[in-house]
Amino acid sequence: MSAIEVKNLEKRFGKLEVLKDISLTIESGEIVSIIGSSGSGKSTLLRCLNQLETINGGEIIIDGDQMVSTTNRVQYASKDVLKKIRLKTGLVFQSFNLFPHYSVLRNVTEAPIHVLGKSKEEATKEALELLERLGLKDKAESYPYELSGGQSQRVSIARALALQPKVLFFDEPTSALDPELTGEVLKVIKSLTTLGITMVIVTHEMSFAREISDRLIFMDGGVVVENGTPDQVFGSENPRIQSFLGKFTD
Repeated sequence: MSAIEVKNLEKRFGKLEVLKDISLTIESGEIVSIIGSSGSGKSTLLRCLNQLETINGGEIIIDGDQMVSTTNRVQYASKDVLKKIRLKTGLVFQSFNLFPHYSVLRNVTEAPIHVLGKSKEEATKEALELLERLGLKDKAESYPYELSGGQSQRVSIARALALQPKVLFFDEPTSALDPELTGEVLKVIKSLTTLGITMVIVTHEMSFAREISDRLIFMDGGVVVENGTPDQVFGSENPRIQSFLGKFTD
């Protein structure tokens, strides 16, 4: 079963077409990076897949469940189905979005307790294991203001993993970090590839995308220009792709 199916997706903001007839499939366990210049529609696509934006046309299926379809009009699934889909996905934001008045541990345990119905003891045990995996166990009782940007983003990743998602989305996870902190977060994301989770990563880190991804999707002007293996995309003769990648490889 495919993890994500998108068919003829359209998204507009007023008269501005941001996504134009997007169709793609991402298989379970696949790691896909979405690349392209700012304004190409990458983050908007991610937000549509995460129910943070409504679409204007097309179809989205997540792990076999129909999120939204379009016949004569756009029709979203029932609240129960949308909640079921939401529980299958996790999103790591650009800007961490941690609860500032909660400790690191409580940031990670809050959703498993209140959304998944786990006991505090079970959620705490699993959270500490996650924090240890991400090199943050000693920060469990710290608060977000006491953390570096890299540490905050790793807590954000732990919080997303705590819900045991089938699909994990990353929206430019290093864009808010100083350059010296970027490497530590990319190293953590790379370590997650052993978990078998489907990962969709919007990133401007080209060498990282090439190394970690099973497939790259290059977007420009709201359309998918290229969809292939890293070697295929980096070796593409499309002038737009060559121009974009040239900024990173020269």
